Amino acid sequence: MDKIKDYIKKIFANHSSKWLVLAIDVFIVLFTFTVSYFIRFNFEPDFKGELLIFQLPLVAIISIVSFLVIGSHKGIIRHTGLKDANNIVIGVNILATLLIAIVLLARKLELIEMLNIPLSIIYIHYLLNIVLLVSARFIFKELYKYFISDLKFTTNILIYGAGNSGLITSQAIKNDIYNKYNIVGFIDDNQSKSGKNIDMVKVYKPESITQEFISKHNITEVVVSIQKIEPAKLREIVNDLISHSLKVKIVPPVDKWINGDLQVGQIKQVRIEDLLGRQPIKINNPVIKEEIEGKTILITGAAGSIGSEIARQIATYGSKKLILLDQAESALYDLQQEFKKFKNLNYQAIVGDVRLEKNMEEIFKEFRPEIVYHAAAYKHVPLMENNPYQASKVNLFGTKIVTDLSIKYEVDKFVMISTDKAVNPTNVMGATKRLAEIYITCLKETSKTKFITTRFGNVLGSNGSVIPLFRKQIENGGPLTVTHKDITRYFMTIPEACQLVLEAGAMGNGGEIFVFDMGESIKIFDLAKNMIRLSGLNYPNDIDIKIVGLRPGEKIFEELLGDGENTTKTHHKKIMVAKVKEIDCKVVKPKIVDVCENIDILSKIEIVSRIKDLIPEYISNNSEYEKLDTVLIKNK
Repeated sequence: MDKIKDYIKKIFANHSSKWLVLAIDVFIVLFTFTVSYFIRFNFEPDFKGELLIFQLPLVAIISIVSFLVIGSHKGIIRHTGLKDANNIVIGVNILATLLIAIVLLARKLELIEMLNIPLSIIYIHYLLNIVLLVSARFIFKELYKYFISDLKFTTNILIYGAGNSGLITSQAIKNDIYNKYNIVGFIDDNQSKSGKNIDMVKVYKPESITQEFISKHNITEVVVSIQKIEPAKLREIVNDLISHSLKVKIVPPVDKWINGDLQVGQIKQVRIEDLLGRQPIKINNPVIKEEIEGKTILITGAAGSIGSEIARQIATYGSKKLILLDQAESALYDLQQEFKKFKNLNYQAIVGDVRLEKNMEEIFKEFRPEIVYHAAAYKHVPLMENNPYQASKVNLFGTKIVTDLSIKYEVDKFVMISTDKAVNPTNVMGATKRLAEIYITCLKETSKTKFITTRFGNVLGSNGSVIPLFRKQIENGGPLTVTHKDITRYFMTIPEACQLVLEAGAMGNGGEIFVFDMGESIKIFDLAKNMIRLSGLNYPNDIDIKIVGLRPGEKIFEELLGDGENTTKTHHKKIMVAKVKEIDCKVVKPKIVDVCENIDILSKIEIVSRIKDLIPEYISNNSEYEKLDTVLIKNK
C-alpha cells in the first residue's frame, strides 16, 4: 500500500501540462454533453445517435476556443482557488452562449438538422459543466493534499476580523497545502456575528478571548486581518493580545498581495512600525514624474538611509541620468549592486566628499545636474556634540560648497534634507543643520536656482536609530536603554520621508521649508515596552528597561517649528510650509561664510561660540557648551 501511495505521490508531485488539463476539461465537456442528452430524454434512447456523434466534435471545438480565450487551463491545479473556479464558470458561459447562438442561427437559416440541438440540452449541459469542471479541480487538489502533504497541524490560531479580509485570510490558509495552521475561530467586535459560523469556523467576541480560553484551545498565534485599520486601534488590539503572551501577525494591505491574491507567506509578525500612532502619508503626485523624467539628478549622501531610498524612488521615474554620490565606499558599492535590477536606468556611483570643493566641481562640470537632492550629513547627536568641527565641516561647509556649485552650474532645483533638531537647537548637530537652512534661505533672492528645504523627525529603521538599537539589545538579552522616562519623538517611515522630499522638489518654488503633520509624538519608554512584548517576552521579568540619562545635547521633546514660526497649507493636507522669522541676510550670510572659510583654524569652542552668535535660540542642553550660553547672556 505504501508503495502504491509513493507511486501516486510521484505522479502528483509533477506539474500537469496545461494541454493535458485542457484535454481533460474538453473530455468532461463531451461527457456532460452526452449525459445531457440522456437526462433530456429520461435515460431512454429516443434520440438519433448520429446527431450526437456529429455534434460532439462541434462542442469540442467550441469548448477549446472558450477555454483558450479565458486561459482556465493555465492554472496550477494543486493551487486551485476561487479565481480558478470563476474562470471556469466564465469559460462555460462562453461555451453555452456560442452553442445557443449557433443553434438559433441554424434554425433561422434552416440549416442542416445536425445543428438543431434542443436548448434544454444546452441548459442541462451548462449546469453539469459548472458542477463537474469545478468539482474535478477541487477533488484533484484534495487528492494532492492527501498524497503529498504529510504535514500535521501544529499551530492553533485565531483570525482577528470576520469581514471579507478575514474570510480571504482563512481561505488562503486552508488552500495552502504546506500550512501548519489550524484555525480555531474568528474574533470580531460586531455583535451580530458573535456565535455564528463563517466558513465553518466560529466567531468569538474579543472579551471571550480569556487566558482560560487560550489555554483550553492551545492557541499560540493571532492573525490580524482588518484592512485600513487605524494604527491606534491596531495598537489597542496588539497590546491586548500580547498581554496574553500570544504572537501577533498581520495581513498586509490588499495592494501588497501578489497578483491580487493573498499568500500565506505574506502574513508577517506585527512590527513596531505597524503601531505608529498615525496614518502613513501617501503621496501620489503626477508632477513628480514630470519634474524628474528626462533630467540629470545628483543625490549626495546616496548610500545613506534617506539618500538610498530617494534614489530607489527616483529610479522608477525615468530620469536621464542618476548620479549617486557618497564618501562611504562599501555602502555605495552595495547600492550600486542593488541598482543592477533597474535594467533601463542610466546611473553612476561616484565616491566623493561634499567637503572637497575641487572634487565636487569636477562632478558638477562633467554631469551638469539639473536637480540636486542634498542628503549628505552627519546626524548622530552625541557624536557631533564631541566633534563640532566635523559636524560643521559636513553639515554647513559641505552644504555651502554644493549650493554654491549649484548656482554656478545653473541647477534648476536644490532640495536639502534637514531635521526637526534644527528647530530651537540644543546640540551641535541641530545647530549646524539650522545654519545650513539659513544659508540656503539667504540665496533665495540672488539665484535662479530654487532652493528648497524639507524638515522632518526621526526615521524608523534608519542607520543608528532607536528601533534597530532596541532590536539588538533584545537579541542580546537586554536591558533596553532609554535616556529619559518622559522622552518623546516624532516618527516616520523611510519611504514616507523620501516621498516628502520628492513632493517638496515638485511643489517648491524656492525658499520654502516644508514640514508635515507627523501626528502625535511617541513616548520612547512605551516604544521599548511594546518592542519587548512583540518579541514574545515580558517586561520587566524577561527584559528590563534601564534609564541612562540624557545624552549631551539631547532634548526631551522635539519640535517641528521654531519660536516665531508658523505654517501655511499646501495642496496636501499633511504637508505645510513653515513661515520662518525674517533673517537679515546682509548681516548673517557674511558671518556664515566667515565661519566656513576659517573653520580649519578655529577651535571647537570657537566654532560653537560663533554658531551660537548666529543662532540666538541655540541653547545647549546637558553639554559642555552650556558655559557659552552664560557668557552670551552676560554680553547681551
